[in-house]
Amino acid sequence: MPVDPELLAILVCPKTKGPLELVDLNDATRLALIEKYREKFRDEEPVVTQGLYSKMADLVYPIVSDIPVMLIDEALPAAGVRRET
Repeated sequence: MPVDPELLAILVCPKTKGPLELVDLNDATRLALIEKYREKFRDEEPVVTQGLYSKMADLVYPIVSDIPVMLIDEALPAAGVRRET
């Protein structure tokens, strides 16, 4: 189940309070995040394919099993994590 579009419409970057853009994550980043969050999902494999990109902060907030992780400390530098389209 994808993140609710209505939720995405109201979310803002917690650092800048600016807008966010849904982006696809590259394979290396996805695999690293799956490993990172695996212990929190004891009965299932975490699903990570996208993140929320803040252009103003140049950060990507991962979406793990349809839950946006909107913590500044959990955000990733945008360089190298987004999949090129």
